Amino acid sequence: MSKLFNLNINDFLKGLILAILTAILTIIYNTIQAGSLNIDWKLILMTTITTILAYLLKNLCSNSSGEILTKDKK
Repeated sequence: MSKLFNLNINDFLKGLILAILTAILTIIYNTIQAGSLNIDWKLILMTTITTILAYLLKNLCSNSSGEILTKDKK
């Protein structure tokens, strides 16, 4: 994890993996609900964007220990 108010490449990579998994799970959920494979690309895109932005915002406001809005201890 990165320091408070900083992001590094690992934050982006983990956010991307989380977004991909969320998109896959959304497709599976919608398929089960509808009983057939109907992919709502707008829903998938919005869910993916929301997931990655939420993850990056959480990491931006966390220190290297994962504590939110707390500076790193020296």
